Formats: sequence, structure tokens, C-alpha cells
Amino acid sequence: MMGPVRSTLRTRVGQYAAPSAQLTRRWWLGLTAVMVLGMSVSASTWHVFGHTWDEPEHIAAGMDLVDRGQYDYDIQHPPLARVMFALGPYLAGARSQGKAPPDGRPEGIALLYGSGHYTLYLTLARAGALPFFALLIAVTFLWARVFLMPREALIAALVVATTPVLIGHAALATLDVPATATCLMSLYALKRWLLHNRLRDAVFVGFATGLAIGTKLSAIPFIGLGFFVFLCLHSVQQHAPNVGGVGHSAVSQRSRRIAGIAAGTLLVIAVLTLAYGGQFIYLTDSAHHYNPALGYVFGYTPGALHDEAYQFFSYVPVPKALQWLVGGVEAVSVHNNTGHLSYLLGQSRTNGWWYFYLVALAVKTPIPLLLCGVSGLIALAISGVRRRVYDDCLPLLLVVTLLMFVSVFSHINIGVRHVLILYPLLAIGSVAGVSGAWQWTRDLKRQRVALLVRAALVALMAWQACTLAVWPDYLAYFNGLAPEPRHVLIDSDLDWGQDFKRLTMRLAERHIEHVALAYQGTADLSREPLPDLKLLQADQVATGWVAITALARMRAPHHFEWLNAYVPVERIGTTIDLYWIPGPSPSRMP
Repeated sequence: MMGPVRSTLRTRVGQYAAPSAQLTRRWWLGLTAVMVLGMSVSASTWHVFGHTWDEPEHIAAGMDLVDRGQYDYDIQHPPLARVMFALGPYLAGARSQGKAPPDGRPEGIALLYGSGHYTLYLTLARAGALPFFALLIAVTFLWARVFLMPREALIAALVVATTPVLIGHAALATLDVPATATCLMSLYALKRWLLHNRLRDAVFVGFATGLAIGTKLSAIPFIGLGFFVFLCLHSVQQHAPNVGGVGHSAVSQRSRRIAGIAAGTLLVIAVLTLAYGGQFIYLTDSAHHYNPALGYVFGYTPGALHDEAYQFFSYVPVPKALQWLVGGVEAVSVHNNTGHLSYLLGQSRTNGWWYFYLVALAVKTPIPLLLCGVSGLIALAISGVRRRVYDDCLPLLLVVTLLMFVSVFSHINIGVRHVLILYPLLAIGSVAGVSGAWQWTRDLKRQRVALLVRAALVALMAWQACTLAVWPDYLAYFNGLAPEPRHVLIDSDLDWGQDFKRLTMRLAERHIEHVALAYQGTADLSREPLPDLKLLQADQVATGWVAITALARMRAPHHFEWLNAYVPVERIGTTIDLYWIPGPSPSRMP
């Protein structure tokens, strides 16, 4: 593989500096078509699924800021994407319901169900996620152009647009695809700035980084680690033989770099200030009343630094974003330290597993993308080392660095959604590997072998495209390595509450009048079109019709073991088992 990749990529040394003007209109039209395809497939699933676990809280938090200028619900996540989710419902007439913070789920549930416009509000909220999916596809194309020709870059964008896990999460009013898109854009901007050291690139960095941090706080370590990798490779590349100078003196370069850092930093502050509503406040007053943000940063007990900080911020107004942002960092830190109930390979824990994301990627990634992506990234890196084009190691190093970070430091193991940023990099590697292998076949003298290799490559790409056939269950997609997904992963990878709407429809189709339900989710059962309902408690045996969700079974695995003696009548969607349990006297299923 090294040879084909090297021959394919030989002509693109320094391609990163290629101006976008080199791309003809047909490539931009092609990219637009790919973005429209991805958004259309994602939006086509909206009518199938009810809201997932996190969507009410995100909508509530965004509506709180849009409607009341406050941000009191679940402040561990910034508001930028949440505002996008809330804008559509707000314009359609939705308003804050005034439920008590900090838990935003009751507020979001009241907002969705309260005025009888559940479907409209949920659809408009989910529409707010689609621009981020389009951005993710576009930035993947730009990143791929660093390493590939326009045709291959467009194919890499197409791979992202047709990857089930990305489509599934892009269809929801949640933060994972928006965070992935903005973080990837920030990393792209940082790379451009390091290469060119231009003020306009520094401005791009500030804008993109502000968007990324304003979307999800995981952008801070992701962008920081990416910047560290960039600096290392940039330093190595600068000292490599045959690397020409940049045409500016060292003093000039340093001055431009300092000016760029200043401009970028100011723009990050400006974007975050606007994202949180643009308000300015005094964090404390002359009496030095307690402030949680100041306490977290400067300590909770009096001292020199503590006192000086309180004195300063009692006279100098600062963006209210600072208080909310520091509070969010503290909330995320506490959440990570205390852990989160997670499930993997039949076990549940609160502090997670170091190999959680390795397993999640192995079973949630289409096999062609997994095989070609990993092998292609390795081949690209080896080729770059041999040719002393060390930037070619960048995608592989980013994948390894980010994966190591979340594996070692994250105790919140609740889904592959937290590492979606790896998928665009895998897409680039897969196309680089396939393109290089195809080029290699052109030099083969044995035509039969060349045809077989090409047939295999076409089959792999067709296999990747065929994953679209799992419609509409992209969120719950698993590859063939996990024939029974609920034995491997559940929370947000399989069952996020999305199939509850299917359950209500199926119960109506079967004319079921009574059902016992074991459920974990955020649906308002009193406002759903359900038959006579009995909530099934742990260790409680029921007869007649019984429905149980995969997440409910995971949360109390031993308490529903009595159901193992029965075979489900059917599985509704991918997550809900429907049983008929005979009573003590002989009876038949109606």
C-alpha cells in the first residue's frame, strides 16, 4: 500500500497552500449536492422518531436564552447550537414555560407538549442541526483537499454524508454533530494560520474557535491537543531538508504571529460573548459577595489572589458569558469526576472503561470505512515520512491523540457520539487508501490481478454506500461485528428513547387496550396516545401485553430476568421488545 499511496500523492506536496480558486465551479456544485444529499437523508427520519433523551433539555436551554435572556438550564453545555435549536420553535410561537432550573428536561417537555404543537416544534428544533451537518461535510472536503485531489476530496465528503452514525445524530437537536463540525473547522483554521501566518487566517481561527467552544466545551481539549500536534509537525517540517523559506524575516514572522494571536483571542471572546447573549455584568460588588465563578477560579477562601480578584471584578464589568462559561467548565469537571452510568459488553459502571471508545468505534463504524480508514491513514503517514512531507502524518496523529485522550481522561462513556470528530479523518484515510490502491493496479502487469483488486475496491465502496439501506435506524446502526447490539452498547448508541413514537403507533395498530411498560426516557406518558397503561416496576411480574425498552433493561438488568423465559412477539424499531405473557389461567394471545 505504501507504493500506491506514494505515487498517488507525489504531485501534491504543498497542496495545502493551494488557493480555493483552483477549484472549478463543478467541484463546488458537487460539494453542494453532497451536502444536500446528507441533509435530506438525515431529515427524512424526523417523522419516524419521537424526541430522544437530551433533546428537551437542549431546546429548553436555548429557548431560555432566546426568550428571557437567561441561561439557567444545564450550563455544562454552551448555548450556540442550543439557540439554533430554539429559534425555529420560538418563531413558530413557542415560549419558555418557567420550570425551575437547573434540570431543563421538565422545561423542555412542557415546551414540546404544552401547546399541542409537539411535532412542529420538534421538527423545527431538529432543522437547526442541519446547517451543522452541511458544515461538517464542507469542512471534511476542505481538510481532504490538504491530502487529496478534488475528486478524492469530494468522495471523502460523500463518505461523511453517508455514514450512518453521523446521519443519525445530525437528525437530532443535540450537540454532537454541531460540536464535531465547529471543532473540525477550528482545527482546519489553526492549520492554515500556522502554515501562512496571515492576519485573515488568525481571524478565521478566532471565529471558528469561538463557535466551537460556544457549542461544546469538549472543543477546548480537542482544539488544544490538535494545536499541540500541529506545532510538533510544523516544527519537524520546518527543519526538514529542502523546505524553502517563507520569504519574511524572523522578526517580521514573530510580529505577525503575535498580532494574529491577539486578533484571534479577541474574536474568540467576542463570539463567546455574543453566543451567551452579549450581556455585561459585575461578577461581584464592593461588599465582595460570593460569586461561584470567581470562587472556582481563585479559590473559595480569602487570600491575596482571592481578594484582589474580588476587588477587580467589583469595578470592572465583564461579559456574563465568563460566569456561565466558568460554571460550565466546573459542571463538566464535576460530571467527569463523579462519572456517569455506562454500559459496555454486558456490564454497567459509573467510571467507564479505558477501551470503551475503541469498542464503540469497532462496532458502530461501517466495516469498509473502518478497514480502509485505518489502513489508509497509516499508509498516508508512512508515505509522508518517506517523502519528508510530515503533514501527511497529521490525520493519523490526530486520531491517535484524541482517542488516547478520551480513553484515558473521560469517565462519561455514554456513546460513540463523543468522538464523532474521528469519522471525517477516517473518511480521508479511506479515500486515500482506496485511491492509492487503484493507482497501483494501473502499474500491474498481471491484468487479472488488477481486475480483482479493482473489483474488491468497488465492492468496498458499494458496501459503504449500502449502509444507507438501514433507514431510518441510522442512530442505532451497528456493523456485522455486533450481531446483537444490546449485548455491546445501549445508551445513545442504540436506545436514546427514539422508538417510543413507534411503540404508540404499533400498540394502536394491534388494537392493544392494556399494556405494562418498563421505560427509560423523557416522553410525557400522560400526553402520549397510549392505551390503559401500567408502569412496570423492577421485580414486578405482569401478564398480558408487556413492553420494555433496552435502556430500561440495562438500568435494572437482574430485575427483569423473568422476561427471559418468554420470546418477544416482535421488536419495535430496534430498542423495544413487545411480549405477550399468559396469565395464571390458560389464555391465548388476542
